[in-house]
Formats: sequence, structure tokens, C-alpha cells
Amino acid sequence: MRILFAGSPEFAVPSLVSLHEDHQITAVLTNPDKPAGRGKQPEATPVKTQALALGLPVLQPQSFDPPVLGRVGALGAELLVVVAFGRILKKDFLDLFPRGGVNVHASLLPKYRGPSPITAAILSGERETGVTVQKLAVKMDAGDILGVRILKLTGRETTGSLSDTLAGTGAELLAAAVKEIERGRSNPLRQDEEEATYCRLVSKQDGRIDWTADVQIIERMIRAYDPWPRAYSFYNGSRLNLLSGGVYPVSIDAGGKKQGLVLATDNRYGILVNAGGGVLYVSGLQLQAKKPLDWRSFLNGQKDFIGAQLGE
Repeated sequence: MRILFAGSPEFAVPSLVSLHEDHQITAVLTNPDKPAGRGKQPEATPVKTQALALGLPVLQPQSFDPPVLGRVGALGAELLVVVAFGRILKKDFLDLFPRGGVNVHASLLPKYRGPSPITAAILSGERETGVTVQKLAVKMDAGDILGVRILKLTGRETTGSLSDTLAGTGAELLAAAVKEIERGRSNPLRQDEEEATYCRLVSKQDGRIDWTADVQIIERMIRAYDPWPRAYSFYNGSRLNLLSGGVYPVSIDAGGKKQGLVLATDNRYGILVNAGGGVLYVSGLQLQAKKPLDWRSFLNGQKDFIGAQLGE
């Protein structure tokens, strides 16, 4: 089948590779290159890099004006496949494809519609999540469901690790759904609008820790905001990223001490910080403009850290 593929981040790459094996990709639609790094040199999306490696034509329009619509229509693609493209496609674009469009979404729809479902699932402490392949609709993530794959969670996943897992799972589910469409055997299931929930785009400020929050919430933040924007606090006026940690399993009487106070260390777990409802252990840290360090190495360079007040 002739397919136009639209995607941008690393999450979409396995789906592109999988479809390329069995179908004709007429072109790959991805976001324009953006300045990155200290030199602010233009950087291609991971999908563009993979598309060029596969010898596929790449489209990176700034807008979807009539000339772009004409160019896409001339490709003769039967089906549009969207995987984390990151831009809204309107009805006049979707109408270019005789077989419509399908989308891979990293949640169990209708739960967590929106741009950051993996982060949202971790922050909410979900015990399971998954991937849904849905028909594209004008309303965001509201299309009929073509396939679902459920994944049980251990409570140790980060957004980075879970994204990698779901990217592979989504590619497998997408390949199966496209084959059913090609054979005319798909059986879409309508979403229950009353069950729909939504998540928003993550911002850099979301990672800032409120030490009065429950320690379990802070632990989820460390995992949910890995690899970006990182859960962070402040130490001596500098940003301090908390790279890894968890809820300290030993009961400690903090004696009314303020949340955010660095209490002590534990040779097995790491640095202990007072938080709402318990104690957080921190095993990996990164001070602003410094390298990531394990907790012992960090303390070697910060002799006054024990007893410090974080967040001020």
C-alpha cells in the first residue's frame, strides 16, 4: 500500500522502519530542522535522519498551504500514518487520502489524550498503560480504535525507558492494523467519550520540586521527567537535577524538620531528603553546568551538602 508517513521524534522511528519493510512510503512528513546545541546548528528530527538513511523523500513544510496540499496530493498515497508528528492536521489535509489516516498513541485511549501520555501515566502512578492505534479524526485522539496493546508497569519505568518499550510495541501493532486495512478487514471500535481524560504539553517548569508534596509524588516526578525536563530543586542558588531516587523504605522521625532538608546518607540507598509524608533517597544528581554524578561522587565535591536546605 502507498503510505505517507508523518512523525518527528525517536518514538516514531520503529514504526517508519516497520512500514517501510512491507509498504511503499511515498514520502515522510516531519517537522523542520531546529537549532540545537551550543552552536545552534540546525538539527534534523530523528524521523528525518532515518528517512534519509532509507532513501525516502522528506517533506518539512512550515505550513500546510494550498501548494503543500497539492504536492502531497500528487504523491498518490492511499493512507496517512501519523506517529508523534507534533502538529495538528486539518480536514483538508486528511481528505487527501482515500483510505483515511491512522495514528499511534502511547496510552490506552480514551485515557490520556494529548501530547504527553507516557509522562502523565507515570505521574499518576498507573499500574498499566499501553499503545492504541486509532483512526485519525479532526478531534484530537478521538478516532475509532483499531488495536490496543496493554503493558503492565513495575513502578520503576522512566519516560525514556517506557517510550522505548512502547515505540517497539506500537510499531508491531501499527503493522498489524495497516495490514487489516489493506485487506479490508479492520473492525474499528468507537471510543467512550465519557471515559476520556487529557494531558497537556510538559514545560520546563513542571520539573521543579515542591518538597511539601508527598514523597511518592516526588519519586514519580523523578521518573516522569527523565530525560526531560528533569525533576529539579535548588542548592546554594544553583539548579540541582535529581536523576534517580525513590521512597526511602525505612521509617525516620524527622522531628518536625523542614521539608527539603538534607538529613543524612544511607550506604545502600544514597542521600536522604525530608519530604512530605516521608523521606526521599537520591542516588544520582547533577548540579547546574556540571556532569551527572552518583551520590558518593557528588558528596566528595559538596562537603556541606548534608544539612543543606534545598529549594530556597
